Order: sequence, then structure tokens, then C-alpha cells
Amino acid sequence: MAAAAAAAVPAAGPGEHWRKELPNHAVICRLREQAAEAEAAPEDQRARPALPWDLMFGLGSELFLWDGERSAFYALSLRSLGGGEHDSLGRYQTLLCINPPFFEVYQTSLSPTQQYVALIGTKGLAVLELPKRWGKNSEFEGGRATINCSIIPIAERFFTSSTSLALKHAAWYPGEMLEPHIVLLTSDNTIRIYSLNSPQTPVKVITLSNTDEETLRLNKGRAYTALIGETAVAFDFGPLAAIPKNVTGQQGKAEEVLVYPLYILYENGETFLIYLSLLHNTRNLGKLLGPLPMHPAAEDNYGYDACAVLCLPCIPNILVIATDSGMLYHCVVLEGEDDDEQMSVKSWDSKTDLIPSLYVFECVELELALKLAPRKGKEPLELDFSCPIKLHRDPKCPSRYHCTHDAGIHSVGLTWIHKLHKFLGSDEEDKDSLQELGAEQKCFVEHILCTMPLSCRQPASIRGFWIVSDILGPTMVCLTSTYECITKPLLSAVHPASPPLLCTMEDSQAVASPLRILAESQDPFERHIRKILSRSSANPLLLKAADKESSPPPEECLQLVSRATQVFRTEYILKQDLALEEIQQRVRLLREQKKKQLEDLGYCREERKSLREMAERLAEKYEEAKEKQDDIVNRMKKVLRSIHSQLPVLSDSEKDMKKELQTIQEQLRHLGNAIKQVKMKEDYQRRKMEKGSSPKKPSISLSAYQRKCIQAVLKEEGEHIREMVKQINDIRNHVNF
Repeated sequence: MAAAAAAAVPAAGPGEHWRKELPNHAVICRLREQAAEAEAAPEDQRARPALPWDLMFGLGSELFLWDGERSAFYALSLRSLGGGEHDSLGRYQTLLCINPPFFEVYQTSLSPTQQYVALIGTKGLAVLELPKRWGKNSEFEGGRATINCSIIPIAERFFTSSTSLALKHAAWYPGEMLEPHIVLLTSDNTIRIYSLNSPQTPVKVITLSNTDEETLRLNKGRAYTALIGETAVAFDFGPLAAIPKNVTGQQGKAEEVLVYPLYILYENGETFLIYLSLLHNTRNLGKLLGPLPMHPAAEDNYGYDACAVLCLPCIPNILVIATDSGMLYHCVVLEGEDDDEQMSVKSWDSKTDLIPSLYVFECVELELALKLAPRKGKEPLELDFSCPIKLHRDPKCPSRYHCTHDAGIHSVGLTWIHKLHKFLGSDEEDKDSLQELGAEQKCFVEHILCTMPLSCRQPASIRGFWIVSDILGPTMVCLTSTYECITKPLLSAVHPASPPLLCTMEDSQAVASPLRILAESQDPFERHIRKILSRSSANPLLLKAADKESSPPPEECLQLVSRATQVFRTEYILKQDLALEEIQQRVRLLREQKKKQLEDLGYCREERKSLREMAERLAEKYEEAKEKQDDIVNRMKKVLRSIHSQLPVLSDSEKDMKKELQTIQEQLRHLGNAIKQVKMKEDYQRRKMEKGSSPKKPSISLSAYQRKCIQAVLKEEGEHIREMVKQINDIRNHVNF
């Protein structure tokens, strides 16, 4: 049956080919045959796993699958599957263990440095070192088919000598700058941190319970506190945080120390906190804080069957607490109040630090098993099904995570995280962000895969789960207990369950008007339609039976079809009909508004035409008025000139003009005298020339130097005369004016 999960999108592009070819890979087929042989064994020999299965992880575009029979990893290249090569379905690399673990491996975990892989079981833990890469395609040891890998047993002597202890949870220390460390939580309520350089001796040991309680041992070595749920079941690291230095007991100039908060979940629902830092070895760091107060308080402390905890990578930290019954609690970690009474004696001095509080933002119940429609004449069956839940982060979307369990896969998206950040970053008096946060709808829960659609069938647990975040496209890859490979493409962001509306599609050619931008900024109608189309349940992918003999009876198949039909009717068709009525009503209103706007538009056009004619008339009048104004200004100038000329008293400018004329008159007299002198000299020179040209007198012979001097003097005098004549002409012109 097709899935209606909102996280899935149609496969397209280069990633479509490898998604289609991956289920037919030689490794998947081989593991599927081994699982079929194991299923043939009697049911009494098949025990329920002590830990949730997780035997697959990815590294870039490569997928690693663990084979328990061979104690080896199979490395599959997804790029070769997407390239369409003819032998891509049979190409893989086998990573053999030189010293294979003697315990059964339930989970695998890749280190932050991507160099080591932790093999986790209930009776031990080992670390496999990945080989070096080289060659054209950057394959392990140049592409060799089979490679021997070294194994580092962790706490081997400890688990061998303590047969009653079991490993409950293990995770890598998040620091990438230090040497790899791994953190172990055992059934004796103790956390031990081991380094790969000294795998037999713990670097740090943190006891989570009192020694007096541990002395009360019952049968099979189980502590007395385990019966009332006061044992830790899981933990998770938060992002790097800064705490005051006085809390750690250090002395120095620095005011803060960077540490990793470690959130520890107990089976009774209580959460404890430990600040860890392997760089700072102080007395206060590593002490147990808690239990963290939870608000609002609940009588059952939000369940007594907690099984998993996950800290989303955001500030403030958001904890996800899961229970075996399918309940999820989204808690926001904020600073504690001074009046919190739940202060533990296990924490350090309360004067130096306050325990943070957990504010339960919302509770979500997962539909582990499908709720079928009851038969006619019979009461609905209440299926009391519970199983451990494993939480997975989404590498592409920080506000989304995934839940895997024996009955299938759920995906949860928190859409209110950005509203929470806006509220925490606003002022104390800003109530708008608080109202937006309160009006924000709850998270989106998407039932992607159901492996137990009917109560008569045994659940097919999830053996492996991984999100491929390579350029091939974000894709969910999961393996069931029968090694059936299921791939689903995902979006890279949290989105509503309903499909996008046509009004939200962007048109690059259309030019938006200011009124449309103002209307779209409020988008109340779009929000109303989205609220109507939002779905509370969906039809997930249903895993079919492997053989025909185990097929369900026709009555239960009819119930399954009735359930799917009811979901389609109530969650799809009915809501689409309601949305259609709202849209039709909206269309009627918009048509009436359009009619009124067309009438207003015609009126505006008439007004524009009349205003244009009036503007033309006003322009003509303006030109006429301007010409008349120029005439009046010229007449006023003439009147003012005549008035000034008839005044008996001279003005300042006239007085200045009079002085200037008198000065010019004096200059003319001097120039006249100079002209007379020049004329007299000219006559004298002429007479001299005439006498010199007389034949009676002997000719005077001049040397070349004398002639040159005479010519220079005459030239200078001529220029002087020319300048004087020019001045006289200028004076005459000025006086005549």
C-alpha cells in the first residue's frame, strides 16, 4: 500500500536509479537468505533482542552492513549503483575482523572522526578500525575485495569477570580534537569512559546510585533499585556549553569553561545531568545533578517505562524522551528557578549553580500498531503493544528526528523551534512572540513504515536505519528483520503534512503589486486552509508477509482495507471537501470584490480623463499668466529707472560713476598732453629726416650696431604710441556711452 507520509517526495534525478537497484544488491540478497534460514528455526530458539537493532550506518555515499555470521562489514558504494554500471549489483568490499567479538552485536556506531566503528552488544563492546583509502575511487586499500581490520576490545576483562552485568547503552564522546573515547552505561548503574589507547582501564568512572543500594542484590545479580525503575537506561550528549569557572573549582583569568552536558534517563522517567570535559580534570566536573525538575508536574512523572533520550542540536537544548508505550515528550531545557525544591544531594553546592529545569512543551503518542476498525457487533480491540524505541537524529534537518521500533518507523518534525528562539530572543514585554508560540501547531508525526499492520502477525523489527545525506539526495534507508530494503526520499526541511497550495507557488514573470504583498504578508486564508488540510494520521507503508502461508485471514484484511479507507475518507476527502467549500466561498467574495473594483476602476478612468483636460486648460492659463507677468515686470523696471533718474539726491552707484568719470577726464587731459609731445617729436624727426636727405650735406654713415639701436628705440616708441592711441580710443568710447 502506498505511503502517505509527508516526509516522502517523488523520486527523481540521479538518485532514482540507486534507490531502485539497492534492494537487489548481492549483499542484500545474501543477508536476506541468511534471515530466511534463521526464520525457519523454532520460535523458542528466537529470543527477543536485549537491545534495539541497528546494524547499518553510512559514510558519505557508502553504506556499511554488518553480517553476524561472518563477523564482517560489507561496504556498498551507492554512487556505483547510481552510475548504471553493469556489474554494480555485485561490487562490494568485505571488512573482516582479525579478532571477531565473541558476543552478539546488536548495534554499530561510527566515531566522530569517522575512523572507528563501535560494535555494541549486551556482553561486551569492541571497536573496529577502518582501513586506509587510496586509489581512483578512494576505496579501502585501493579497492581490494576482502580486507582484514584490526579490532580493539573494550573492557574485555571487566565483562568476562562480571558475567551478571550487561551493557545498556554506549556512545562516542563527542570531542573530535582529543583521542577517541567511548562512554559505556552498564546495568550496575555506572558510567565508564574508555580511551582506545587504554581499552581495559576506564579513564573516568561515574557512579549513578548509592553504594548502600547496590549491596542489596537479588537473583541474577539485579539491583534492588531496578525493581522500582531507579536505574539508568539511556543517555545522550548535548552541544558544547559554557559554565562558570567557579563551578568547576578552577582558578584563573578565564570566566567560563567549555563542557559537554550529558543527559541521563532513568527508567522511571527522571532525568539527570552531568557536565563532562576530558580536558579539565576537576573535582566538581563529572558529578551527578538532578533529578531535573519537570514542569508542569505530573503524578506519574510522565510514565514509568522510559527507554530512550535524544538531545536535539539546538540552543536551548530540547530533550526528546521516549517510552515503551509509544509516548514522546518534547522538553525544553532552561535555567532553573530559585524556588525549585527538587535539589538533589548528589549535586554540588547549590550556591554555585542551579539545576536546569525541563519544561514539557508537548506530548505525542505514536501509533505503534494500526488501530483497525471494529467488526460489526463486536467491541473494538485494545491492542496493548509496547516495544523499545530508538531515536535517530536527522543529519539534514536539525529540527527533525526519527523513531525506529519493532512495529515500524515514525518521523517527527518540530516546527515550533524557530518560534521558540524568537520568543527567547525577544524582550520581556514582547507578548506577540509569546502568542505566536502558543498559537503554533504541534509537531508533525509521520508514520512512514508499519511492520505489524495486524495483531495476528509478529512484528518485523528494524535491523538497520540510516539517512543518506550525500549529493545523491537525502534518502531514508532501512532494513527489516527479513533484510527487506526500503528506501524513501526525504525533504531537507520540516514541512506541513498538507501539500503546498497553488497560491504559494512563485511566478518569476508576474509582478506583485504592493496591495498583493500586503495581503500575502498576513496570509490568514492560507493559514486557515492549511489548518483544514492538516492530517493527524496517515497510511504508512505496510510490510507484506514473506510467505503465503502466513498471510492474514480475509476478515482482518477487510479490517485493514476499511481502516485505510476510513483514513482516506476522514483525513483526505472530507478535509478536501471542507477546503473546497471554503475556497468556493472565498472565490465568491473575491468575485464580488472584483466587480466592485472594476466599477471603481471605470470611475477612476473617467476622473483621470477629466483631470487631464483640466490640466491642459490650467497649462494654457499658466502660459498666458506668465507672459502677462513678464510684461508687468518690464514695465516696473522702466518705472523704477525713471523714478531714480528724477531723484534730487544721487545714489551711491551714481556717486561712484561720477568719481570714475572725473578720473577718466583727468586721464584724458594727460593723454592729450602726451599726444602733443609725441606729435612735436614726430615733426622734429621729420624735419631732421628732410635735412638729412638734402644733397648739400654729406651723408652720415652709421655702423651696424648704431642702426640696430636706432631701430630698437623707434620700435619701442612706436609701440608706446600704439598703446596710447588704443587707450584714447577706449576712453572716447566709454565717454560717448
